[in-house]
Amino acid sequence: MDKQFKELIHSEEELRRLIGFPSELVERKMITYLDHNCEEYISKSPFLVISSSDQSGNCDVSPRGDMAGFVKVLNEKYLIIPERPGNKRIDTMRNILANPNVGLLFMIPGLGETLRVNGKACLVRDNELLEQMEVKGRKPLLGIGVEVEECFIHCAKAFKRSGVWDLSSWVDEESLPSAAKMIFEHANIPGSSTESIEERLRESYTKRLY
Repeated sequence: MDKQFKELIHSEEELRRLIGFPSELVERKMITYLDHNCEEYISKSPFLVISSSDQSGNCDVSPRGDMAGFVKVLNEKYLIIPERPGNKRIDTMRNILANPNVGLLFMIPGLGETLRVNGKACLVRDNELLEQMEVKGRKPLLGIGVEVEECFIHCAKAFKRSGVWDLSSWVDEESLPSAAKMIFEHANIPGSSTESIEERLRESYTKRLY
């Protein structure tokens, strides 16, 4: 790391001298449970990212999305996220088995403020809960249960600076990166092609969402 970068910060004291300290409002906005405001936010959120790490501290972040309200708030301390069909790498779930600490970032399209939830996760197979998250006749094989330890609203500065919800800032579709091309060049599987991978992705998106 220090071969690439010349000036590094090595302590929190050093960092505080540079950044300063949070205001009283920022210090006090964190709560340790899901109140009615958090529950309303989650009920309107169709998308979140979940961060996790293994026992050695190797980190991962993964998206989860569905119709708004797909994450179920069970009570003020617990929520559950349905695990829909994916690529079967199970990075997040393997990490949870090794280290239950997770961070969630909930988003609502068009809203700059996000909701951050930190806590401890587990893998859940409770049938009565999974049945409540059934879509198109298919219930998830399992869910990610989270015991809430911290919960707070994060300000909208990142979204305002990035203009991510501003359609005028979006890149033209023709100039967007091609996922199929990237997978083709990264995987380098003999006999495959960008076109075959595009078809494979298209089939997955239309036939294997649930």
